[in-house]
Amino acid sequence: MADDLKKMYRTIMDDHFPAKMEISFVDQDLRQTLFYEKVTWTIDDVQKGLRYGENPGQEAALYRLVNGNLVLGETQTIQPGQYLASDIELLQSGKHPGKTNLTDADNSLNILRYFTDRPTAVIVKHNNPCGVAQADSLETAYVKANMADRVAAFGGCIALNRSIDKATAEAVSSQYAEVVVAPDFEDGVMDIFSRKKNLRVIRIGNIRRLQDFVGQRCVEFKSLIDGGIIAQWSFVPTARSRADLSPARCEVNGKTYQTQRMPTDREYDDLLFGWLVESGVTSNSVLYVKDQVTVGIGTGEQDRVGVAEIARDKAYRKLADRYCFESYQVPYNELADAERKAEIDARVAAEKGGLIGASMVSDAFFPFRDGVDVGIREGITAVVQPGGSNNDYQVIEACNAADVAMVYTGQRSFKH
Repeated sequence: MADDLKKMYRTIMDDHFPAKMEISFVDQDLRQTLFYEKVTWTIDDVQKGLRYGENPGQEAALYRLVNGNLVLGETQTIQPGQYLASDIELLQSGKHPGKTNLTDADNSLNILRYFTDRPTAVIVKHNNPCGVAQADSLETAYVKANMADRVAAFGGCIALNRSIDKATAEAVSSQYAEVVVAPDFEDGVMDIFSRKKNLRVIRIGNIRRLQDFVGQRCVEFKSLIDGGIIAQWSFVPTARSRADLSPARCEVNGKTYQTQRMPTDREYDDLLFGWLVESGVTSNSVLYVKDQVTVGIGTGEQDRVGVAEIARDKAYRKLADRYCFESYQVPYNELADAERKAEIDARVAAEKGGLIGASMVSDAFFPFRDGVDVGIREGITAVVQPGGSNNDYQVIEACNAADVAMVYTGQRSFKH
């Protein structure tokens, strides 16, 4: 069975999807049609589409929007021709991309579009970020993003918002990645990447115009088991600056509860950074950020306190692995020396997983104070969340008692 599965992963699928697709929205006599064409790449003189879908054995096809205009209400969709992940320039492929490679690249750009002012690295694995960081150089941003969760980043998609230089290319090549996405590549970089034969290297020139995509919507489709389809607007975070955040405040039984401390400049930077990263994290989620680097990311959980604990536990585990790898060049789970392991554990415990002074980001309100208490016990100093719970006053009281600043976005951030 294992050999059969390996063969399935190596198999190039000739899909049965047609070359063109049309989607029409009809309202009485008004018909709005979006026109798509299937994307293929020429690899070794053979036209190839997506390698496979979510898993081997699932045929899949990528279509790019080539014509049409859709206006629903007062919102207009993204216009044809503004291509990103649907029309990539494949500079090196080895194995040509599968569905997850493309959706990982797409979600990395979904996050990256909010960060154009500084070198930024986003590493996505199975459609969720595992490390995001900003820094003064691209190499430093990548290293910080990778070390934020080195284990999960293994085999992920790395997206960078600057032309890749040799130093960054060497850093990327020292790890295993499936995909690298960038607006361009400096001389000599492709020679470095050529050592990794199966690394998909993708150039998307429009990354330089990513800020143009901020606030733009598309229509998302979800197919149901019976063939039905749900159509919805894509999520767009409206809180993108300090002015969009408001002090945590509520009134209960005639009494006003309000945050006693506003965030510092550093905390504001981390809160906004985290909130915009969070726009690309599967709901129900909580993440921690410190100095423009993700510390722990909890994704897609059923309860808020549970996802806060998962993000906390990840922060501890990932920091232990980072310290172990930096000191001994082996993963924490492979370190056999009990004394060295105990030293790392003690250091991580003393630093509370790197959460002391971090900011806590929640994509939905805290129904009870137990969720925010998870972060408070670890030493967080600021929180951003939508607000709107019947128990907001409990959360405000918990933060005030710990001298933790808290601001509201006023927008619940359920994405997918």
